[in-house]
Amino acid sequence: MNQILFAGVIGLFLTLIGTPLLIKLLAKKGYGQYIRDDGPREHHSKRGTPTMGGIAFILATIVAYFAAKLITGNELTLSGLLVLGLMAGMGLVGFLDDYIKIVKRRSLGLRAKAKMAGQLIVGVAFAVLSLQFADSRGNTPASTRLSFVEDFGWSIGPVLFVVWALFMILAMSNGVNLTDGLDGLATGASVMVFGAYTYIGIWQFQESCANAGTLTNPSACFEVRDPLDLAVVSAALMGSCFGFLWWNTSPAKIFMGDTGSLALGGALAGLAICSRTELLLALLGGLFVLITMSVVIQVGSFKLTGKRVFRMAPLQHHFELKGWSEVLVVVRFWIIQGMCVIVGLGVFYAGWAANK
Repeated sequence: MNQILFAGVIGLFLTLIGTPLLIKLLAKKGYGQYIRDDGPREHHSKRGTPTMGGIAFILATIVAYFAAKLITGNELTLSGLLVLGLMAGMGLVGFLDDYIKIVKRRSLGLRAKAKMAGQLIVGVAFAVLSLQFADSRGNTPASTRLSFVEDFGWSIGPVLFVVWALFMILAMSNGVNLTDGLDGLATGASVMVFGAYTYIGIWQFQESCANAGTLTNPSACFEVRDPLDLAVVSAALMGSCFGFLWWNTSPAKIFMGDTGSLALGGALAGLAICSRTELLLALLGGLFVLITMSVVIQVGSFKLTGKRVFRMAPLQHHFELKGWSEVLVVVRFWIIQGMCVIVGLGVFYAGWAANK
């Protein structure tokens, strides 16, 4: 368990001291954020704030994970490496998008087809590899069965699994990206979900089917390949995002950019897939789902009726235009996300208890 603590603390420390160095570097190079003219007026003052801050917590998470392993002497696992690889790969796609926007002065960044191609390549690689390299119990990092608090139903087969995994990765990446519109909103919400997955990983490890001989009720065990290592990755992400939040909270000194939002979305999807809690992620990350749905509703309503449901989408900007201050929106949305995590963990525990 020490590796979980080390990963979280090291990640926190690295972003606390590393982010201001990144801020200075980005500011020196003039890598500032572009602000839409049709957004809330209060956001215009943010124009030029350094972006691509996701670099800080991506690197901090990776270093924290490997440092925790080195300090404690624990072995690396395929599940942990796959989630980190998915996070880094999605972050690279986001970095290229940010780089073109800021350095090349092209407002749309990567072309839509190129950006989608990058996400598909990373997502397919993760999905295919996650079904390989079974352990001694025959478990691969992911399963071709759908999951809620654990696997259920029949196998959907490898092809449909890849499609399903891609959907989850793209949905969560875009969800975090849409949420990243106010200072600290996406970062703070992500900290809560990564905290939940740290808890889930520890619980699954303690109730693992690999330890069925020592459990009071083996029928309620979890058949997850590397639950403890998923908790280590989650703790590293939680600590790194927490430290980044110090600099990202209002008034933000740096933005995560697509570099960070795509990476966080990929990490969330990867953790859900490898921990066999795919559908539970919709509850744990409820705020991301809510904000994504606000965009879907807004676009759908305008195309069908020519009318808008919200003053502006994503949802957080609707409340800004209603007169709520940015800090008020962020704190209240954090409260909503906190309730989503509580409900999600409650459902997770109830699902386990029901099998006892």
